[in-house]
Amino acid sequence: MITVADINSIVSAALFMVIKMALPVLLTSMSIGLIISIFQTVTSIQEQTLTFVPKVLGVFTMIMLIGNWMLTELSGYITSLWSDFSRYVR
Repeated sequence: MITVADINSIVSAALFMVIKMALPVLLTSMSIGLIISIFQTVTSIQEQTLTFVPKVLGVFTMIMLIGNWMLTELSGYITSLWSDFSRYVR
């Protein structure tokens, strides 16, 4: 039978997985946004759409670079959940 500790373990592992998957992409987007913002401040350009294309390209590049790692980590987590499935449904 599944206990509250098991549920807490599953939820905490899932939340950690979400953070681990999102962090590189979010840091890339934030870094590009900060660099563009500093550039806009220095040059007095006040165009709101200037950050969109570099951020999209940066996020796409980051997903292309670490997508294999992300998929491997997620597959490992799902495999561990499915391997204990019979214990959860009792």
